[in-house]
Amino acid sequence: MNAANLPAPPSNISSRSVSIFELDSILYRTHDVGRAPIFFGRARIHRFDSPDASYGVLYTGRDAFCAFVETLASAAGTSVVTTAALKRRALSELKPARPLRLVDLTVSGALVRIGADARLFSGSHEIAQLWSRALHDHPSHPDGLLFPSRLDPARQGIAIFEDRAPKMKELSRRSWYETGGMRHLLAEIMEHYRFELIENQSVVTRKPASRQEGLF
Repeated sequence: MNAANLPAPPSNISSRSVSIFELDSILYRTHDVGRAPIFFGRARIHRFDSPDASYGVLYTGRDAFCAFVETLASAAGTSVVTTAALKRRALSELKPARPLRLVDLTVSGALVRIGADARLFSGSHEIAQLWSRALHDHPSHPDGLLFPSRLDPARQGIAIFEDRAPKMKELSRRSWYETGGMRHLLAEIMEHYRFELIENQSVVTRKPASRQEGLF
């Protein structure tokens, strides 16, 4: 194993204490404009996917900033966002039917208690997926994980386990290139991250439906 990678979960993780946070608020998700926002992926390509595809995972953010930066500016060093990318993506607001019980990986002490560190959010996806499975199987039976954004740790992402998830209601769906209120939100985000918006009409080949993009 690469020494730079986080070790796999300890064998006694089921007996270790986890921090549970109950989240009762709107969730934000950026997704392809022609696809439904509620998508539990099993492709084993995103950070907290199930390593054996035994459960799907839905990725969302606690705010629009997280949903934007982790999809439209997901590569470190990004300083440009194209109009073509904005036209291909939508921002949806989702509301769970009940509060989510999440393993909170953002609070002080949470990582140390389970034997992890910040490499869980920036290192190997394969290792992070093993942690996803270990926390999914924890006796606390969480609905998912609450974790800091890799690009903006002040923002929080959410990985929701399909086999535990409550029913989700779609409250709104708007193109990131939509006029009106979305332009004000977009301007605020672009200014906050010092992104430059450029015109780009290039055509990008669509990915198969089984690999719909999500956070991370």
